[in-house]
Amino acid sequence: MTTVIDRPAAAGKTERRRLSHEQGFWAVAFAFAVSLAFTVVPTPLWAIYQRHDGYSTIAVTIAFAAYAFGVILSLFLAGHVSDWLGRRRILLPAVLLEALSAVLFLTSTGFGVVIVARVLSGLGIGMITATATAHLSELHAKARPDASRARGDLVATVANLGGFAFGPVVSGLLAQYVGAPLRTPYLVFLGLLLVAALAVALAPETVAATARRYRPQRVGVPAAARPRYFAAATGAFASLSVLGLFTSLAPAFVAGTLHHPSRALAGAVASLVFGSGAVAQVLLRRRSIRAQLGTGLLLIVLGLATVTAAVWAASLTTFLLGGVLAGAGAGALLKGGISTVVDLAPAGIRGEALAGLFLGGYLGLAVPVLGLGVLTQVVSAPVALLGFAGAIAALVALVSRPLLRR
Repeated sequence: MTTVIDRPAAAGKTERRRLSHEQGFWAVAFAFAVSLAFTVVPTPLWAIYQRHDGYSTIAVTIAFAAYAFGVILSLFLAGHVSDWLGRRRILLPAVLLEALSAVLFLTSTGFGVVIVARVLSGLGIGMITATATAHLSELHAKARPDASRARGDLVATVANLGGFAFGPVVSGLLAQYVGAPLRTPYLVFLGLLLVAALAVALAPETVAATARRYRPQRVGVPAAARPRYFAAATGAFASLSVLGLFTSLAPAFVAGTLHHPSRALAGAVASLVFGSGAVAQVLLRRRSIRAQLGTGLLLIVLGLATVTAAVWAASLTTFLLGGVLAGAGAGALLKGGISTVVDLAPAGIRGEALAGLFLGGYLGLAVPVLGLGVLTQVVSAPVALLGFAGAIAALVALVSRPLLRR
């Protein structure tokens, strides 16, 4: 998601044995997508945890929030350090953290173990998200120096939401039609994560390590650009709030309020939402950043209104339609926000600026969904969802003006 940083990576025999920049581009994209896909493997499995291990709705919400907490902590402490330590040096241990999380899921279904596994997964993703986004842009620029950055931007954003779409549908199908539903999905993704780690290890570096005093994340954009930067981060907050709804509590709505308990369906719903976000990003790739942002803001509001109406009317078809609209809106708004930050941030600190954007986004993944989970303990699910939708719509209205201003 950034232009190439003019700091040549160390050359030598080791680098010559690595993949080409073009091959490395696709290797990092694969690792990015697989890592994100793994984080949503539990989505269609929460109902099984509830049935066999006694998890309550609030326990599922806490487990989801534990992941988001890990992401936020990692983004704050480590999401920006690849700007001076190097992309691969951050990506490789981060992917291995995801693999370690998969191992923990395989060892036990106990709530404490699941919480630790989710935190580790979040820590890994916090290191991966901004780093892989910057790495992909730089590898693209090295492989095709005369091309625009559009392909790098598109592949990074599609790998992000495409990975989220891939994980729950595979997990749901394995849980529905293969034995050991709380083991098999994690075993399959453990294998994929180990392949992803090898792919990252072979990818070329694009940033030479430099000595720099460590400091936590801070906003790395010019002061005059900060209002627009914070508006983009707030847009990311709204986008991931919507996506978080469909990876945490939406399966419970489908199984409980809408009376469709299929694990495959639960995974398919989440995949449909994330897939529509990826499709929207592809369809809007040639539109202006302003058009992407405007489309995203509108579709998120329409989608949430449709989903809320579907839960009140107990209509699965309407729920799916609302999910498609909301997912497309979240995808468009997130892509527009990322492109906005890339344009605002100086080249040498774009990894840091992107980490700040994703920090805002993952706060949205945790806080509203956690509040929704708590709210469902005191009011009905339709009423709780209505409150959630209203809060996100108000947030969208708040950021519309600074984001859409020419």
